[in-house]
Amino acid sequence: MSAGAATPAATETGTGPTPAIHVRGLRRVFGDRAVLDGLDLDVPRGEFLALLGASGTGKTTLLRILGALDHPDDGTVLVPRRRTIVFQEPRLVPNKRVLANVTVAMPRGEATRAVGLRALAEVGLDSHARAWPATLSGGEAQRVALARALVREPELLLLDEPFAALDALTRLRMQDLVGELCAAHRPAVLLVTHDVDEAIRLADRVTVLRGGALVRDERVTVPRPRDAADPAFRALRDRLLVDLGVRRPGAGADPTIREGELT
Repeated sequence: MSAGAATPAATETGTGPTPAIHVRGLRRVFGDRAVLDGLDLDVPRGEFLALLGASGTGKTTLLRILGALDHPDDGTVLVPRRRTIVFQEPRLVPNKRVLANVTVAMPRGEATRAVGLRALAEVGLDSHARAWPATLSGGEAQRVALARALVREPELLLLDEPFAALDALTRLRMQDLVGELCAAHRPAVLLVTHDVDEAIRLADRVTVLRGGALVRDERVTVPRPRDAADPAFRALRDRLLVDLGVRRPGAGADPTIREGELT
């Protein structure tokens, strides 16, 4: 299908030189409200994009459309065939052991088992292959979900606030793990998050969704590893908080707001 042709549903691309995500004029309407209204977005293969926005602005709606869990009312949506999603909840199958959760719906056999064990080793859980999901901590369960997503070698990885339910320390460790794994596997990544610091820490680009369209699309030039005390980090954070309506232009930090996080 031509990249310029409008379609009411997400269309899969092949493996040619097209972007991993190509969106033009995307509209999604609920009742009389256009949650996404003429949205345009391109994400090259191998790029990590963070999507910020207040609750109800359509971030998860966009992710669900890209993952073929929802449909647009108008516009063009081109995505790769191989794409996977990690949600805020791990969504593990309770009556399957960890390894079986990682390789669920894949062909049975020694080759699949070996691939699954390698994926678990990448997230530091190869010793938990025979464990039941109920015995895992929240961070461990989310690592299993990440292994399940990456074992399929996706061209596009969609992350829907995957760290939101974790404690602060586990959240930082998971951010580091996701950054390392995405650098190794090189899928295109779309991370939906409310956490401004998280977006800056992980992403190559940061976008802000407001009023159904992107009001900011900026490349993150802060050198890695990224330090929240870096003036460039703080300056970008301030710009994003202004875009999100959390801070007035030129205003200092608001002591009533947890730094970096949008609620």
